[in-house]
This record gives sequence, C-alpha cells and structure tokens, in this order.
Amino acid sequence: MTLKKYQTLIILITLNSALLMGQQERKPVSTLKVTTLSTMLANTKGIGEWGYAALIEVDGKKILFDTGARPETVLNNARELGVDLSDVEDVFLSHNHWDHTGGLLTLREALKKSNPNALSRIHVGEGIFSKRVNSDNPLLATKEALEKDNVEFIVYSGQRELFPGVWITGPIKRIHDERNWSGNGKIETEEGAIEDTIPEDQSLVIDTANGYVLISGCGHAGLVNTLEHIHTNIGAEEVSTIIGGFHLVQASDKQLSWTAGKLKDFGVSKIMGSHCTGINALYSLKESLGLNRGDAVVGSVGDSFSLETGIKAGIIAR
Repeated sequence: MTLKKYQTLIILITLNSALLMGQQERKPVSTLKVTTLSTMLANTKGIGEWGYAALIEVDGKKILFDTGARPETVLNNARELGVDLSDVEDVFLSHNHWDHTGGLLTLREALKKSNPNALSRIHVGEGIFSKRVNSDNPLLATKEALEKDNVEFIVYSGQRELFPGVWITGPIKRIHDERNWSGNGKIETEEGAIEDTIPEDQSLVIDTANGYVLISGCGHAGLVNTLEHIHTNIGAEEVSTIIGGFHLVQASDKQLSWTAGKLKDFGVSKIMGSHCTGINALYSLKESLGLNRGDAVVGSVGDSFSLETGIKAGIIAR
C-alpha cells in the first residue's frame, strides 16, 4: 500500500468513526458573550423574578434564550442594562413553563416597532406544544397569536447546528434517573394520560477553543444527561462552562456529590448557576469541584460570561 493510499484510508476511518460516534466537525466560535436578563437575584440595575432569560451574542449574531416569567421583566431589565434587543431575530425556548416564556408576547410587540423581524424565529423542542392535563400549556395561545403575526416556530427532534459552532441539543435522552421535574404533571395522548417529564427540554451548546459552553434553562432532562447527550451527539470535547438553571434546588447531598463527580469528569471548570440551580447547590458544587469564588457564582441580573473575561458576576453574587 502506498503512503498516499494509507493516509487516505486513515482519513476515511477517522471520518467514519466520527460519524458512527455521532461526532460533528468542530467549528469553534471566535466571540461569545452571555448576559443574564432574568433570574431571582438583581444588582443595582434591573429586578429579580422566579424565571430565566439570557442574551447570547456569538460571532455577530444574537439569540434570546428564554424570556423570563413576567411580561415586562426582560424588556425593562434590558433597557436598564443598556442591552439592545431590537436586532434579535432568533429566540430559543428551553421548555414550555411560564417562567421561561412569560415575556415572549410583550417583547415581540415592543421590539417589532423598530424591527419587523424581531423575535420572528422561535426554536423549540418536540413536545413543547403537547396538551397538559388539568394544567394550561401557556405556549398554545402564545403560538396562535404569534403565528398570526408572521412569527415562525421551528421544532427540533434532535441536535442541530443553528449557526457555525452554535448547537441546539433538541430533546435529551434520560440515561440517568435525575428526575428534575415535579412528577405531578400529565400529558394528554391518544393512548391516555402519561407523566409529563417535560420531554421537550433542550439546551444550547457553544463550541469554543476552550471547550463547550452549555446554556440551560432548567435542565429538566438532567444536567448530567445533557452533558452525556453533548458527548454522544455533538462532540467529545470538555464542557468547560455551564450557565443557567440546572434544577438542583431540591437535590440531596448524595445527588449533588454524584453530580459534582460527573461534572469533574466532563471538565467543568466554570459555573454560573441561576434560577432553579439553588444557592446551596451551587456552593456544594463549587466546594466539591475545588473552584474559586470567581469561577463558581450564583447568577444575577446583569452578570455575564465572555471568552475574553470569563465570568463577570454582579456585586451581590461575587
């Protein structure tokens, strides 16, 4: 076998192995900034609420990740913080719950006045519009109203690269029994009511030269399950940074210890835990992972993460 043929064979084997493993060609982003617009803690600007939203700025593009709980919170917080949302055309919704979708209609109405295409594409996971039993799905009425306003809902059943280096996980397989949901809800199906596991739960993954950055709304699929999903379906790089809500607020010490061990295996070295993560849970993970106060913080309105400066926490969370 000639050297050229041998080299070609190695390349083909490598490519085929990557495809079989579900790995994708890497396209690391050059710039990234994530700014918290809704969570419980607030600093000198903005107000806190039980909800989550963040603005993601990546390589010249903007994505609004979730929209908070109350109709006006994200809109007003952005204005106070001097964050321009008028040129945001893509919205990512992690799941259907009111504390992540409550600001959507208000934001669209306000922002379309200066940009008709503002928030015109909404990226959601399969199952987000399922009818819940004895509980309203707030997105059903919202979807109807927004579609009349020429807004498009794009539904994902699996992982998808939205922009170069920016991945939507799509719904996540529950390998580990993390059970990060109430257990009380039901979904209507043709076969009858089934448990509402929030099947549409999805996250965003940003590929950077320093590893993946994960942004999560609530992590109802489970933080570790989400990390497993990334490694299996997107790439085997370390997940260096995790940002957002991870629904560990009621986790036992045993579960937190197990979670910390898994985070260490995945290479997590920075945590900005907001919303339903839980303050005690955040500090438990910080201690278990041996992180300093600058690399593991409780998220607050106005705080940010960037590739250049890392985590920039508000004064109340430092």
